[in-house]
Amino acid sequence: MEDRYDIMKWRNEQIYHLRQDKPLTKEAQDQYFSNVVLKLFDQEQPNQILFTYLKDSKCIGYGGLVHINWVDKNAEISFIMDTALEKEHFEFHWTTYLGLIEQLAFEELNFHKIFTYAFDLRPRLYSAMAKSGFKQEAVLREHSFFDGKYIDVVIHAKIYYQFILREATSEDLDVTYQWANDKTVRAFAYNQIEIAKEAHTEWFKEKLRSNACAYYILEANNKKAGSIRFDIEENQRTAKISYLIDSQSTGKGFGTYLLERGVAKLLNDKPDLATVYGFVLKDNKASIKIFKKAKYEITFESETELKFERRLK
Repeated sequence: MEDRYDIMKWRNEQIYHLRQDKPLTKEAQDQYFSNVVLKLFDQEQPNQILFTYLKDSKCIGYGGLVHINWVDKNAEISFIMDTALEKEHFEFHWTTYLGLIEQLAFEELNFHKIFTYAFDLRPRLYSAMAKSGFKQEAVLREHSFFDGKYIDVVIHAKIYYQFILREATSEDLDVTYQWANDKTVRAFAYNQIEIAKEAHTEWFKEKLRSNACAYYILEANNKKAGSIRFDIEENQRTAKISYLIDSQSTGKGFGTYLLERGVAKLLNDKPDLATVYGFVLKDNKASIKIFKKAKYEITFESETELKFERRLK
């Protein structure tokens, strides 16, 4: 209750981006906290869960999970901070808050998805969302009537995935064959001819037997979602990367996770490794973006391809 007037002040100052059609009054705020907020604490599955955001025990923000769908396990994120902090500390507090609310939603409540619903008036918000791993999911054109005109609404979302990265086994033969012949994978392969099942089987078994190959499978929520392979060169200090993502799992950040965690797992298995690298066709914009995001350097360029390299030591 002691936070209600600070929150009212911030909401009235920032009414331009909120779903609030008029300034709040103390009377209205008192009624809302008494008749709505107070009752939430007695409900087993409330439609919103609200928190005070504190710095050194001082309230500097307010938000939570709202419009909660307990059946589908998703909720909208709500957050507003002290207006005085917006100019200099907007991204810091948004990314900090998102980390906290994500931990609550995914680890404690076992939600599957959280999202923001924001008027297309706050470009700084989008960079904070991207930094925290949220993806722009939709733009609702002229969705809300605001300040005498219709404006767009932008939705950013994050879905919880429980990842497992494990060594490939013989049981992965069929799925790796399907991935290898996927039309998207073949389009960005050096050899775009369809692979015969017998040829893939022989190749796959050889990779599993080889001491010069580390082959891992990514599972997301118990579903096989991609693979990464490291072919170790004769000097035992360098490895070539080959990876792919199931076509139904692209655009979800799996490639970045696979590349980063794959290298970490490889280092755990082969601590003397010093360099990893991969070749990417210039038309493969998605892979180029993933390698750049993982801080790989371009060390070679031809008319058709780029070589990305990362020194581990």
